[in-house]
Amino acid sequence: MGFTRAELDSYRDRTVPDLIPHPLRLLFVGINPGLWTAATGAHFARPGNRFYPALHRAGITSTRIDAADGYDPAELAQLTDRGIGISNVCPRATARADELTREELHEGANRLDRLIRRERPAVVAVLGITAYRAAFDRPKATVGWQESPWPGTELFVAPNPSGLNAHSSLDDLARVYGEIARAAGVVDAQRD
Repeated sequence: MGFTRAELDSYRDRTVPDLIPHPLRLLFVGINPGLWTAATGAHFARPGNRFYPALHRAGITSTRIDAADGYDPAELAQLTDRGIGISNVCPRATARADELTREELHEGANRLDRLIRRERPAVVAVLGITAYRAAFDRPKATVGWQESPWPGTELFVAPNPSGLNAHSSLDDLARVYGEIARAAGVVDAQRD
């Protein structure tokens, strides 16, 4: 499936429901849905996004999920059966994350706080250091493990998997996502 620019623009400001399996063991948190994600209803759906390739390379999924046309039920089960969920700091779809306001980021952090306290995942992984700093008022935070405000939940800030983020390679993302998944008990801790 492909979309014209006009078709994608028609999805601006829509929201994409969180993917929350029960039990939730690992919650990946993106910045906000892109227009392709809003069009398909599948998180990280835009072709070129490295989220699913990194999950597969890390051994978190048995096949590489292709969400460009939406979720295939068998592929989606690779996430939900392992207790992997996906949310966003801000639920509003935009073409670029820099279209979000600081107020939206703060409101999103409050929404996430309620979600995490209710669902109690073992690990939360926020994908994007810049958004994490702004949303959670942590201007000096660096990528890696953070002091978690949620009892019983570890917090990791990881690089954003967008193809626009040239600072991290697919191998870098896979290594980090693997570490996060091992900490959440989603993959075998003995895997290198």
